[in-house]
Formats: sequence, structure tokens, C-alpha cells
Amino acid sequence: MAVYAALFLLVAGVAGVLTATAESPEIALENPDFEVSEGDPVEVDGETYTVAGISEGDSAPIGTLEQEETTELSEAWANESTVTIDDREWTVEITGDDPSEFTLVEVLDRQAILESDDAADNETVERDDGEYVAVTEDGETTLVPADEYFPAPEERSFATGDTVEYDGKTVTVDEVTADQAVVVWEGTQTNTIEVEQDATVTIGETEFIAHFPDASTMTLSTDVEGYEAQVAQIDRFEQYNSGLTRVVVLALFSVVLLLSAAFIPSRY
Repeated sequence: MAVYAALFLLVAGVAGVLTATAESPEIALENPDFEVSEGDPVEVDGETYTVAGISEGDSAPIGTLEQEETTELSEAWANESTVTIDDREWTVEITGDDPSEFTLVEVLDRQAILESDDAADNETVERDDGEYVAVTEDGETTLVPADEYFPAPEERSFATGDTVEYDGKTVTVDEVTADQAVVVWEGTQTNTIEVEQDATVTIGETEFIAHFPDASTMTLSTDVEGYEAQVAQIDRFEQYNSGLTRVVVLALFSVVLLLSAAFIPSRY
């Protein structure tokens, strides 16, 4: 009984030493195509991306690649909508079923005009026959029709191909329909790619495997097969290590069982 117990203890000891001293292999992309930090460029297929940031995710770092791309941008101005040009508001007016142009009609700030006129009341007056402004001069108050008191709003007409200074840029009228006017301009838009730990990511037309050796460095490699081989090696190590752990447990359990059996009194 003692010999068997010693044998199982030996097995448990050897398995325990192997388990304790074994070093788990780690992912290491050898000779990666890129090893970059925040702010570094990544040029792929003739396109340049910039590492906008590397941050801590829930369980692993996450990288962000950004690319500024020049493209044609557009905006639609619906009929009877309001747009701001030259720090003033304008109403978009489109008439006809097949229009070729539209008109911007200035939206008058009537309240500001009334408040700037000391002779006029700050509110208009409604009568059965229309709207009036009460103007007092030499102690005598006169009701002036609102259409006569307020200046005629400025109007600006634009056809397809005309340019407009809008929101700090020059836009071109691209299309006019009964419902809207579409303006276009050349601008930049930001394309963003999120890169996760040990995940494949397509940049341009090229597939990379991404790995973060630390919280501030990102490596990108096109050797996806080499990465998968390392993952398979780690899986095998974990299987072997798990098997050795079970051997330790079973061996110790067998020792306890044998020793317990040795102290059971014999009937004979």
C-alpha cells in the first residue's frame, strides 16, 4: 500500500512540477508589417491612415485608424425651408413643376426693426383689414400698414451651376426640383476603422491580423496563417496543462484513498 501511495505521490509531484514550471506561449507577431503608436501613419494600397488612438477596452486594447478622404459632399434645401447665409435667414422658394432655379427670400427680423424705431410700438396691431404698425410722431399716432412700414425682403435667385457662399464655403447648385434644391461642394470626410486585439481587420483591400503587445503599441501583420499557428500552439499547451492538472488531482485523490484503505481494520 505504501509503495503505491509513494508511486502516486511521485506522479503527482512530477505533474505538479511540470504544471508550475511550464511557460504559456504568448502571441508574438514576428516581423509585422506595421508596429505603430498613436499618431503614426499606416500606408496600405497607396492610401494613408493615421493611428488616431489606442485605448483600453473592456478586456483588451482597441486601436482606431482614421483617413481623411476628399469627396463630393451635398446638402438638400427643401422648398419653404430656412437656411442661414451671410448671418441672415432666408426662405427657399421654388415654383413650378419643372423648375430650373430657386429663390432665397430674406426673412426679416420684424421685432428688431420695431425695437430700433423709437417712434414705433414694439408690437404690430391686428385689425379686421390687416396688420398695422402704430407710429407716433409729434404726439400723433398713425397706423401704418405693415407691408408699407417694413422694407421689402431681399431676394436672390440661383440656377443650376450657380455658386453660393454658404457656411464658410463655396457651394454649387447641382439640381433643382419642385421639392428641393441640392447644393454640392468638395470637402473631406473621415473614414474610421476600429482595430481589436487578436482580430482580423481589412485596411484598403488587404487583410491584417492585429495584436497589441502593450497598451500603447499596435502591430499589424499579413501573416494570418502564422498567427493561427500560434493560437493552435497555445490551445495545445492549455490542453496539456489541463491534463497534467487532472493527473495531479487524481494522483492525490488515489493517495488519500489508499491511505484511508490502509487504516480500515481487517475482519481477519
